[in-house]
Amino acid sequence: MFEKTDEQLKALGADITTREIAQQPDLWRQTWDIYQAKKAEIESFLTNIHEKFGKVKVIFTGAGTSAYVGNTVMPYLRKYGDRTKYNFEAIDTTKIVSTPEYYLEEDTPTILVSFARSGNSPESVATVEVAKQIVKNLYQIAITCAPEGFLAKDLQDDPNGLVLLMPEKSLDLGFAMTGSFSCMSLATLLVFDTISDELKHSFVEQIAKMGEEVVARESEIQALVDTDFDRITYIGSGALGGLAEEARLKILELTAGKVAALFDTSMGLRHGPKSFLDDKTIVFDFVSNNTYTRQYDLDILDEIKNDEIVPLVMGVGQNKDDQNFGGRFFAFSEARLLPDAYMAFPDIMFAQTIALLTSVKVGNTPDTPSPTGTVNRVVKGVTIHEYSK
Repeated sequence: MFEKTDEQLKALGADITTREIAQQPDLWRQTWDIYQAKKAEIESFLTNIHEKFGKVKVIFTGAGTSAYVGNTVMPYLRKYGDRTKYNFEAIDTTKIVSTPEYYLEEDTPTILVSFARSGNSPESVATVEVAKQIVKNLYQIAITCAPEGFLAKDLQDDPNGLVLLMPEKSLDLGFAMTGSFSCMSLATLLVFDTISDELKHSFVEQIAKMGEEVVARESEIQALVDTDFDRITYIGSGALGGLAEEARLKILELTAGKVAALFDTSMGLRHGPKSFLDDKTIVFDFVSNNTYTRQYDLDILDEIKNDEIVPLVMGVGQNKDDQNFGGRFFAFSEARLLPDAYMAFPDIMFAQTIALLTSVKVGNTPDTPSPTGTVNRVVKGVTIHEYSK
């Protein structure tokens, strides 16, 4: 797909999605530049909140793929973010809108970090409005790809708000969120991770090279997609367990449900969901680089391999001395081991490519995958009911 001409891709209904997957390494480098340009403003904004309130709650929120940004970065930041200043939570806008008093606390100073490609989803808008009603000391950060979207425009002149606009081309034109997801995830890590900027920059360069490697190894990924399957399962642990949910959604979206998909954690799969696996299921495990956690990822890979039921079970990640899967493994060539939250970027490019190739395989059009039009690029048909305290 990555080597096809524009004309060939347009004939497959895949030119937009293919381009948007492949351009992500460049977008990640641009996200770094945006972070550097905004760093002083970001630090001033957060410092003022901390000096006024001490430790505050940070809620990462969004719907669908935007929610999975929070699910992916939150486990890592609960350990490596500044826990003297922030209590990190990831809560979907869909949950906040329908049951706001379960998640929003009137007397708890809160930074609401909203993720959105368009910034116009009904739930995104409603979450902001209900948070303003409930939380006395509310601050907001909108990490979004659309300068003209509601989230960005609503905070333009708000002293309690900060807007971080992602690279222009991260505003995906295709149905599925690809670069928007990865850029918003990266921006969040750059803002809240406590490692040095020098190390952050080196991680960005490394993940960009690994993303480019995914593009270069498309033929290997195509060979996996050529397996006879109609089900797929993604698993992982910690940040990569959160990522598995986004990987699952990509295959559902781009095949319009023609391929059934499951996600779970490496430890959770055994507790019932493993019943999903059959002789037409392929399984991918995003293998952690954490020495302790990796053992659990490898255990489930070995178990599924030894069950001899599925036609393909594969680890995805980096090789590690004395801690590798004895079966099939898509190993990135970069030798320095990355923290799992940063491994999420090349991992999701792998999963996006699986989804793209599978969509074409089943005769779908990746750019416009919903034949009935009942699933939309920006959600429609949501009735937002008035909230009163």
